[in-house]
Amino acid sequence: VVLPPPPPSQSAHFDFAFNGFAVHNQVRYTRAAVPLEDGRMDESEIHARLVLAVSGLHGAPPSAVDDQAIGTALTRAGAPKELAAGLTGENGPERRLDLMLRLGPYGLTLEQLLAHPHGIDLGPLKPRVTEVLRTRSGRIELLPEPIAADLPRLRRALGDRPAPLVLVGRRHLRSNNSWMHNVGSLTGGSNVCTLQIHPDDAARLGLVDGATARIESSGGGIEAPAEITDTVRSGVVSLPHGWGHSRPGTRMAVAAAHPGANVNQLLDGTLLDPLSGTAVLNAIPVSVTPAL
Repeated sequence: VVLPPPPPSQSAHFDFAFNGFAVHNQVRYTRAAVPLEDGRMDESEIHARLVLAVSGLHGAPPSAVDDQAIGTALTRAGAPKELAAGLTGENGPERRLDLMLRLGPYGLTLEQLLAHPHGIDLGPLKPRVTEVLRTRSGRIELLPEPIAADLPRLRRALGDRPAPLVLVGRRHLRSNNSWMHNVGSLTGGSNVCTLQIHPDDAARLGLVDGATARIESSGGGIEAPAEITDTVRSGVVSLPHGWGHSRPGTRMAVAAAHPGANVNQLLDGTLLDPLSGTAVLNAIPVSVTPAL
């Protein structure tokens, strides 16, 4: 399923996620800079229609989801239902934001945020550990029991080396995942997809700097230029992630001219972390040879 959300310029923004990393207390809301074309849905409407569809209410107006969310929030907060009538905003999501601001610790409103487009300074951060801590013990658990129980397996894994080399990833400062691979002024220089390998390993494998290396693992094989460097330790090779723009259908001409290799093609989906179930993306066993 491919969903058609509008670009950031046509989307309103209130930062819920990254405010968790803020070093100062502030709040800001920005309406979309460019209006939506006729017939195009914003992200909140797409989400609301999906909620209605999975709830068996396909065809109901998206505003029904906003009304239900507002009613539920008022009930949980023990606030009077009449508060819903006084909410402001151009649409349901703005009314929901207005409600969250009013119920929040600062008693703000959407109108106040709109009157301060550069944000409102709410002062220095305040301690909240006791408020947000949800562990069963009621304490900050630096070594939870599941992790402690997994330490013997980790120790054994250090001695298990099914392949002579392990692959780790890396990120380029001018690359930022793959977001800027299609910006011509940022291509070249250090922003290239190379396999970094220690001089001792390169000499043992017969690789010279700049030569094409073949990297193989359980999921398949890829090729990348070798970059011989002592910034990685012997036994470890490194490829940056976010590359591989040569696949059919790629619509980025600049990036396609410097496609690089997709490290995900080395994975077959069987390497999983036993505690979280997430894919293992580092210390992947690989073999490296000069490309024919």
